[in-house]
Amino acid sequence: MTTATPLETELLRLAGSVPDPELPVLTLQELGVVRAVHLRGADAVDVELTPTYTGCPAVEAMSQDIERVLREHGLREVTVRTVLAPAWSTDDISDEGRRKLREFGIAPPRVRDGSGQRDGSGQVALELGPTRTLSPDPVGAAAPVPCPHCGAAETELLSRFSSTACKALRRCLSCREPFDHFKEV
Repeated sequence: MTTATPLETELLRLAGSVPDPELPVLTLQELGVVRAVHLRGADAVDVELTPTYTGCPAVEAMSQDIERVLREHGLREVTVRTVLAPAWSTDDISDEGRRKLREFGIAPPRVRDGSGQRDGSGQVALELGPTRTLSPDPVGAAAPVPCPHCGAAETELLSRFSSTACKALRRCLSCREPFDHFKEV
């Protein structure tokens, strides 16, 4: 593995500054999907982009926005490659991204205790939890999904899919407000 040059680091920052087309409150860097930038000559670059899931419809828009931003900064040729390994995980969302999701009214994915981390193959374990997440949790149950509006831990699952496949629709049992939850992957 080679170390990125200062120019590649700057181009990675520029590519990462592009807003996510489905969650414009987040940049692609905060979402953790822009993996690397590699220069090819003086004015050509390859960008590695990992979708949040295979078949994500936002990849095309992300790629076009990255190409536009880098061309605006003087690059003649920009190639965005979809890279599936290692797979993207919600662990790749930055702390700043999690904060922004919460402030936007979307419950960020829960932080894992280490048991759901990637194994040596790059695969991510997936656990399906109960529909209601009440405090205190039963032994072995998933951590509660706190309401991004009032902070209460008592929430219920209304639908496993919300406005995008990456999110579930939940409702707070305290303030009764519905909210999206960015699902853990």
